[in-house]
Amino acid sequence: MVRNALSLLELNQLLAEVIEIGMPREYWVEAEISELRVVRGHCYIDLIEKSEGTNTPIARASAKCWQNTWSVISPYFEKVTGQRLRSGMNVLMLVSANFHPAYGFSWIISDIDPTYTLGDMARKRQAIIEQLKREGVFDLQKELSLPLFCQHIAVISSANAAGYGDFVDQLESNAYGFRFVTRLFPATMQGEGVEQSVIAALNNIYETFLTSDETAPDCVVIIRGGGATSDLSGFDTLALAENVAQFPIPVITGIGHERDESILDMISHTRVKTPTAAAALLIDHLKRVWDYLQEAQGVLETNARQRMDLEQMRLQRAAQKIPPLFSLFKERQERRIDSMMRDMITAAQRSISDDMHKLETLESVIKPMLERRVTGEMHMLQMLGQRVSALDPDLLLKRGYSITLHEGKIVRDASQLKHGDKIETRVEKGTIHSIVDCEE
Repeated sequence: MVRNALSLLELNQLLAEVIEIGMPREYWVEAEISELRVVRGHCYIDLIEKSEGTNTPIARASAKCWQNTWSVISPYFEKVTGQRLRSGMNVLMLVSANFHPAYGFSWIISDIDPTYTLGDMARKRQAIIEQLKREGVFDLQKELSLPLFCQHIAVISSANAAGYGDFVDQLESNAYGFRFVTRLFPATMQGEGVEQSVIAALNNIYETFLTSDETAPDCVVIIRGGGATSDLSGFDTLALAENVAQFPIPVITGIGHERDESILDMISHTRVKTPTAAAALLIDHLKRVWDYLQEAQGVLETNARQRMDLEQMRLQRAAQKIPPLFSLFKERQERRIDSMMRDMITAAQRSISDDMHKLETLESVIKPMLERRVTGEMHMLQMLGQRVSALDPDLLLKRGYSITLHEGKIVRDASQLKHGDKIETRVEKGTIHSIVDCEE
């Protein structure tokens, strides 16, 4: 055994005394929360500091806040900042050094300055807002218009949230009997999963309606019923703001409280306080459209009635003028018809006279031509008659010739007949019937 050796406990106690003597006071320290957990009322925090150039951790430490202190500073921090202490948050802490022989070194937290974190959050929010403006998307939603008949609503909310139920109930029980069609796209509305969950719901809406034959919604309503103000941090992210800003249909938000406005509220088409306020907005919008249509209908009816009265007066005045105008018109038309009749009779007489003259001329020309044609045709008939007489079969029979027939047809070739055929032979005086009798 080494002489004058210390036990581990003695060494740790010595280190504890050195730290207690060497660092007797408390220190304000800036750091980022890497991890935070609360166990039996005590808070255990892992702190880090990152390099500005590489965002790589260059320092780490463990800190503790005992229950009696945590129960005071945590509610106060949340009240001032509207946020719970969480991972990724920059804080300014009042700490003192502590080394326990059994548990090692840690910083003991006695206070946290919420104004520092509030300023850091404001800087981050402002940086996001400036980037959205540089990208030219900050006011894109404001350039869209709610459709006149905004009745098909896509809702992004927690399915079990009371605010969602209140939103749907208010739309369905509106005093005017307007009909709204809502479809829920569930999403996480508090905690660290808000950003990705809401973005996924927006993508689902886009794929479901805007790339298919289904009826697209007239607007999207993002509502969050109840919940702590501290849970609004999920709506202050750049990715979510960019997705909503560039969504092709109007987005209405009802996620905050009266004094809180998230970045999502800023870039949305319309921001209201609560889900019921979102429902009231849609009902009021449709009511204004309805009132406009009613007013327009009244104007149309009035204009139509005035126009009908004016046209009725014109018809009455025209009816009074018709009898004298008709008499004058009738007289003019009768004179015109008489003149046309005289012209027609004169023209018909002239045409008949011309045609009669043409007929007389044609008759004097045609008659000699017909007589010559008839004489020529008669001569031709006589010539043909002589030829026909010369070809008369009876003359041939008188000269001693005969004609043989088979089945009514003249036989010109003996090979056409066969044994047993009946033939008929005509001579000058009479007919001879025979049966062919020949041997091959």
